[in-house]
Amino acid sequence: TGPGIVKPFAEKVKKAIKDGYIDFKPRHRVDEFIQQDGRITGISGTVLAQSYAIRGEKSSRLGIGEFSYEAGAVIVASGGIGANFDLIRKNWPARLGTPPKNMVSGVPAYVDGRMLEITEHAGGRIVNRDRMWHYTEGLKNWDPIWPNHGIRILPGPSSLWFDAEGNRFGAPNFPGFDTLSTLEAIQKTGYDYSWFILTEKIIEKEFALSGSEQNPDLTNKSISDVLKRVLPGAPGPIQAFKNHGEDFVIANDLKELVEGMNKLAGNDLLDFIKIKEQILARDREMDNKFTKDLQVNAIHGARNYVGDKFVRVAKPHKILDPKNWPL
Repeated sequence: TGPGIVKPFAEKVKKAIKDGYIDFKPRHRVDEFIQQDGRITGISGTVLAQSYAIRGEKSSRLGIGEFSYEAGAVIVASGGIGANFDLIRKNWPARLGTPPKNMVSGVPAYVDGRMLEITEHAGGRIVNRDRMWHYTEGLKNWDPIWPNHGIRILPGPSSLWFDAEGNRFGAPNFPGFDTLSTLEAIQKTGYDYSWFILTEKIIEKEFALSGSEQNPDLTNKSISDVLKRVLPGAPGPIQAFKNHGEDFVIANDLKELVEGMNKLAGNDLLDFIKIKEQILARDREMDNKFTKDLQVNAIHGARNYVGDKFVRVAKPHKILDPKNWPL
């Protein structure tokens, strides 16, 4: 996960700092570029007060001084715009429909894109500003670290995916497939949310969550903890979301589930019979070895890979079989 990816690079930087090759200036916010004779010759900005916020938590923006540095070359490496919803909406590509009214953020507050405008104002040319990559399986984090903290489900292929009106998405808009295609499909419905319907067996095997704090076994490089993923029951972070997450509905039959989904959404868009018929149609394909249901084919295909078969993809089963419940 993130800390493990960063570690070897961070160690090289720390060594370079120790050897005198790098000056590291945390809590220095760049506000503008210094220009002279038509070229960029440095940067200037505000020194921010010391912060003791934990990793990812929003920190103070209190200024306590100013700074400026000159350089022969200036490189901007300032990250994206994922926490700046206004900037996301401003740059939203028409091909993806209308920007969502409600969004959650998979990145901390400092990923605000402010350096893009500063760079452009100084003459920099910003390209591909509409090439955004947004995930469509977002949940509100029940235990947030930063504002609007969202967690992405990293799904296996078995959950049934429905739009806000209860229509099952078609290929290639299946869980874990083409995110950009699914985002376009969701936005064209006129609603900014959708539904997964799945069984206990599916969530135990196929749900993982994004974020290093949601994967302590991988983050801590614990082989024994990773191996526990094959044991019965949902992993700890998943169970915590089932217990506390406001986006989850758990029920012991489909009618109760649909009623709970409508209650959560605050409307009556979902029709029990309509949902049931679509799930029954999918379940019938579990008995058809020549099935043309592309999602069912994808499930069987994924299980041809040993790693996915044992760790990532649930054994094919019928959603409406009570022995696989709760839903």
